[in-house]
Amino acid sequence: MDNRIVLRKIILWMIMFFPWYVYGDALIRSQAMKASTIAEFYIEEKGVRVELEIGLTALSAFRNLLPDPIYQHLDFGQTPFAERFPLLSSEDLVLYDNQKPLTAILVAINPAKRIIRDGITGAPLPIPEDELEDVVKATLFYPFEKQPEALVFQAPHKYGVVDIGFVAYHKGIAVNDFRYLSSGYTLTLDWQDPWYSTFNTRNLRRQYFAPMSGFIYVEPLEVRKEIIVRPKDLQRWLDLGLDGKSTIPVAIQGELKLKVADFLSRHHPVTINGKSVTGLLDSVNFLERTLTSSRVIDPPAELDIDGAILGAIFVYPRAELPDEVVMDWDLWDDRIKSVPASAVDEAGALPTYLQPDWQKLVWTNYLKNPTIPTLKVIASPPADWQQWLYGSRWLLYIICLMMLLIIIKAAQQPQRRKPVMLVALFVAVAAGAASLLGKASLPGEQRGEQIVDGLLHNIYRAFDYREEDAIYDTLSRSVTGDLLTNIYLETRRGLELVNQGGARAKVKSVEVQSVALSEATQSDGFQADVSWIVRGSVGHWGHVHQRNNQYQAKLMIEPVSEQWKLTSMTVIHEERL
Repeated sequence: MDNRIVLRKIILWMIMFFPWYVYGDALIRSQAMKASTIAEFYIEEKGVRVELEIGLTALSAFRNLLPDPIYQHLDFGQTPFAERFPLLSSEDLVLYDNQKPLTAILVAINPAKRIIRDGITGAPLPIPEDELEDVVKATLFYPFEKQPEALVFQAPHKYGVVDIGFVAYHKGIAVNDFRYLSSGYTLTLDWQDPWYSTFNTRNLRRQYFAPMSGFIYVEPLEVRKEIIVRPKDLQRWLDLGLDGKSTIPVAIQGELKLKVADFLSRHHPVTINGKSVTGLLDSVNFLERTLTSSRVIDPPAELDIDGAILGAIFVYPRAELPDEVVMDWDLWDDRIKSVPASAVDEAGALPTYLQPDWQKLVWTNYLKNPTIPTLKVIASPPADWQQWLYGSRWLLYIICLMMLLIIIKAAQQPQRRKPVMLVALFVAVAAGAASLLGKASLPGEQRGEQIVDGLLHNIYRAFDYREEDAIYDTLSRSVTGDLLTNIYLETRRGLELVNQGGARAKVKSVEVQSVALSEATQSDGFQADVSWIVRGSVGHWGHVHQRNNQYQAKLMIEPVSEQWKLTSMTVIHEERL
């Protein structure tokens, strides 16, 4: 019988015979979940709550969970549910406490659709419901007699092997990233600080297992130091007022961030080319981290003290790419024994682990052809005399016409013919020169494209600088008038990553796709309909975020102080790629 027909009958029987089990229940899913069955284990104060999402191929392994009509319809036998269900927690999906299996309670079971999420962002994908896989969702609860020191997991195997993707949470803290469940996994529980609850195998250690980590980013115009810490761990060095608290209220978060930033400014010293340097605090924020991304928590929210993490960024402005950068990690104790770290440049990240006997994160310049931000040289607009000559060409054309009439009349007077013709020749040459020499005030297609490309390149290169004065000074070479401030604000907005606390992407390339020139009506410049793509990226909290934007706009370009400058811009279309 077709599996979809079978599941439809299962759903119908559930609604008819077990209506008290049928209700919606949100399931927080790992972004990498692709197994036929998903199991999430939530270890709480009084027991373990298990959220199951069972696919069609796994129904046989979970037969003892199925209601009697469905169990019998699938030809699993006639054993009643009351006799079968205890076998689920003693023989199938078993959790052992000191070699004794915990007894499960069925909380709910209902039909549902599998949620498909984007593998990068985790956001639900807009897939039509009729194309989603039918599944059975169930909630089980394994109560404790007393809080165990460890739990041993056993996967169902009696009725055949089934692939189960699982993740375990201890008091809300993910112990592991998404993995396949296998029998024999032992989870040691730290009830005082669940951050340190761990499985007995390294394969089940979550990526963000460390309470502290550090990164240095090296760019031609700046070096950044980024430190991620867990306030609960930092409390051992610095009184943050967290003793006895289970949460970090919004009311104290501002002061706490300032204390942490001040403390970190005096630790993990940085040297550049062998000289000690002092960084400028750029930002300090509470973060939410997942396997594939990190974001600033904004607006602020009350945070669980066990899972709260904080990131601080310090900036060291530079005039050139350094030869060597060193960060010396100086916070160690019984809990902090290994610190994930990474040195990042345009070639990529060089991850490592710092330890008490290997505490220096070193970046050495091995880049053979580093990308050094430079401004493009744009050919100057025509000189004033060229513009005047070009503007006077029509007057000269009229004079030429008048001289032609005079020559016709002078032809009847030989003594006047020669001087008149000489004057006419001079005027004709002047008119021709006006057209040829002054023509540069209206660039041709190729030169116009070069001017547009150069201006856009230089505008975005201005944002390689961090200081506002340096950005404005560089922008003023390409933009003039009231447009200067507008360009600054709009370009900065386009490069900022809002969920990263205002971090700004560094532009890698500006690709002009099309340029259509037209003569200005009341100007010595020209108009251009332009389409271009800006490609950028920013390294942040160990991730590299890409930012690609496409624009279509009308640009007005005019000669100002002997330079081509953008004097007007109307954005017609903006799209994030």
